[in-house]
Amino acid sequence: MASKSRILLPDAAGIAAAADVLRARGLVAVPTETVYGLAARADDGAAVAGIYAAKGRPSFNPLIVHVANVAQAETLAIFSPLAHTLAEKFWPGPLTLVLPFRAGAPVASLVTAGLETIALRCPAHPVMQALVRSVGPLAAPSANASGRISPTRAEHVLASLADVLVIDAGPCAAGVESTIVAAEGTGWRLLRAGAVAVEAIVAVAGEPLTPLAASGESPSPAGGEGIVAPGMMASHYAPQQPVRLEAVTAGPDEYHIGFGPVAGDATLSASGDLTEAAARLFDLLHVAQASGRAGIAVAPVPRHGLGLAINDRLARAAAPRG
Repeated sequence: MASKSRILLPDAAGIAAAADVLRARGLVAVPTETVYGLAARADDGAAVAGIYAAKGRPSFNPLIVHVANVAQAETLAIFSPLAHTLAEKFWPGPLTLVLPFRAGAPVASLVTAGLETIALRCPAHPVMQALVRSVGPLAAPSANASGRISPTRAEHVLASLADVLVIDAGPCAAGVESTIVAAEGTGWRLLRAGAVAVEAIVAVAGEPLTPLAASGESPSPAGGEGIVAPGMMASHYAPQQPVRLEAVTAGPDEYHIGFGPVAGDATLSASGDLTEAAARLFDLLHVAQASGRAGIAVAPVPRHGLGLAINDRLARAAAPRG
C-alpha cells in the first residue's frame, strides 16, 4: 500500500505545499483534466532534469509546458493569428500548441530537447491552474515511468514512480492526453491525436496541412524529422504484457477489453460511447496489466472523433518494444 505521506489533498493547503516543493526545484505529480502530470519549474534545468531521471525518459523527447493563460504563453512562444484563434477556442483545455520558441524565453533547454519550437498547453483543471498561477510555467509530462501506461488516478502514479509527492484529486475526466497540433503560418498539422477531437479543430481552423492517417494513428512528422513533440514515440503507453488489437474474442490467457457489442472481461463502453471509452482507456489498461494474464486483447474501436486518440494510444501500446 502506498504511503499516505506522499499524498496531498487538492485544497488550499495542499496546493500551497506543492508550490513550495516546486519553487525548491522539486517534483510534484499534479492532476489535470487529461492525465496526472509530473510537474517541475520549466525555467530550472536541474528541476527539469529531475523529471527525466524520475521517469527514465529519453532526453530527445521534449516536454509540454503548462501555462496559466495566453499572456503567459506569449512570453515563451510566438503566436500566429491561427494560433491565437485556436487558443481562444480551446484554452483552457486539452489542446497543446507547438509554436516557434521565443528567443531568450526563461525555459530550460531540456524542455525543448534542442528544438526551435515549444509545446504549450493551458490546462482547465483547477489544481494545475492554481499551481501555474502561483509558481509560473510548469513542464509536466505524464506522471509514470517512461513508455508505460499513463496515470489517470493518484494510485497509478504511486505504483509507477518512487518517492513522488502527488496531489490526489480523484480520476481525470478526459482520460487521454491532450491533442497536439503544430500551428504553422496559416495552417496546422496534427502531431498527436488526443482529448480534443480532430473534427472540432477542423471546424475552427480548416483542414490540416497533412492528411490524417487512415489507420487512426497520429501521422508521422512531415519530412521524417523524427520526434518533434511529446507523445510521438512509436512504442508508448505500454502495459507489461503484449497487446493485441481488433480482438473480437480473447485467447486462452488474455485479458479482454471490450467495446460496444463486444463485452470482454471489462468494457471501455457498453453503449459504444467514445467519450466514456477515452476516460476509461488507461484505467482498464492498468486493470488488465494487474490481472496476471499473459496478454491483453482489445476489441475494435471506431476511428473517428475521440476514437482517433484511443486508437493512437492502443497502436503505440501494441507496438514492438525496443
